[in-house]
Amino acid sequence: MLFNNTTFIGIDPTAGERPFTYAALNQEKELLALGEGNIDEVLAFVGGQQAAFVAVCAPRRPNQGVMTRDKVREQLSPSPRPGRWTNFRMVEFQLRQHNITMPRTPTDEDDCPNWMRMGFEVFRRLERMRYHDFPAEDAPHQCLEVYPHASFTVLLGHLPFSKHSLEGRLQRQLVLYEQDINVPYPMHIFEEITHHRLLQGILQLEGLYNPGELDSLVAAYTAWMAATKPDGVSKLGHPEEGNVILPLDILKGRY
Repeated sequence: MLFNNTTFIGIDPTAGERPFTYAALNQEKELLALGEGNIDEVLAFVGGQQAAFVAVCAPRRPNQGVMTRDKVREQLSPSPRPGRWTNFRMVEFQLRQHNITMPRTPTDEDDCPNWMRMGFEVFRRLERMRYHDFPAEDAPHQCLEVYPHASFTVLLGHLPFSKHSLEGRLQRQLVLYEQDINVPYPMHIFEEITHHRLLQGILQLEGLYNPGELDSLVAAYTAWMAATKPDGVSKLGHPEEGNVILPLDILKGRY
């Protein structure tokens, strides 16, 4: 499949009622767009693409009770103890075996936090726009579920700093920079830190992205990996609930 005209988009609805953040890359991992908008504005951008792989930072759908099935539990390694993990999605169980904590998704949509419900709506609308769940052979429009914290963890090889801290933002942007995405080199901000500016409470952070932008960027990168290097990604979870795609093919036992 040729990807010259394909756009790789990451959408982060985790702000809930605040504007979504989205990022778009081209085949060369050049940044085409990085911005905010409501669900209609973001999906209008998606709908304007000739071909696109769209990664959404939210669960595909509510918990479908897959972990209550004995046959499913027996196939997992390690197999969960009787009565445990029954109210989790399979992917949430699997990630926690790698020491990657993921928010639990309730079975009832009304019990889900707003950002999850917005994610469900994004996926529903993508489906109406004829986006197929990845992997769909030769389909020019595909969508996938991602979890940015897990994506950054596997790319780093260990758990990252908090995404809301300065060091966490620097760390994540460095990860993206090292994946040859044309984001600004974040360490340049230290050139602007002087004795005087620190005493005056002046800290220039121009060129350093905020957590929502970083999450949408790693989602877009994961979409790029899924499309162009499908053997280089990992897929966890169950298709009835939604698979999470990670931008690395071999995972460590524990992070």
